[in-house]
Amino acid sequence: MPKSKRAKLISLTRTEAKGRDFKVQLIEKVQKSLDEYDYVYVFSVDNMRNTFLKDIRQSWKTSRFFFGKNKVMAKAFGTSPETEYQPNSMLVGQQLAGDVGLLFTNEKPAKVTKFFKNYVQRDFARAGMVATDTVGLPEGPVVRGVDQEPLPPNMEPHLRGLGMPTTLKAGVVTLMRDFDICKAGEVLTSQQAHLL
Repeated sequence: MPKSKRAKLISLTRTEAKGRDFKVQLIEKVQKSLDEYDYVYVFSVDNMRNTFLKDIRQSWKTSRFFFGKNKVMAKAFGTSPETEYQPNSMLVGQQLAGDVGLLFTNEKPAKVTKFFKNYVQRDFARAGMVATDTVGLPEGPVVRGVDQEPLPPNMEPHLRGLGMPTTLKAGVVTLMRDFDICKAGEVLTSQQAHLL
């Protein structure tokens, strides 16, 4: 018999679907944490980096963080007064929207809010962020770092591709005119973020 030429569904991914078992485990873990801890917080993150989250988890070893599908975590709290896991827990589930996580802790609310209000980490600018300052480069040789070290000549085509008006003069990458990388208040493009 010849092979069938019917369209077959082919999965191009190597990752396995987490499935129902994973969701049930997440619900059970959230409910166990509800019993174990006194306080639960819903928090949101902007441009989260995993290394910073690791640092926070190290600082709060006695607490528990959850990131998962919002609808699955909301199911753990209950979706109606009849299905609530604990009294008024469905109100927490209703707050789960967007890029949020859960923090379960026994620490007092004053300590938690103080920590997270003061927690700031410096990081490189990323595309989509709003520029806080105007950054410009003067006409002349392009240098980098505190040492004012000139850029290698092989970087010139890359910089030109990112929109900088550069040229090579005697093997030195040179700006042909003053160039503003970004202006305060504008949303950064991927090219601007790369240049910063």
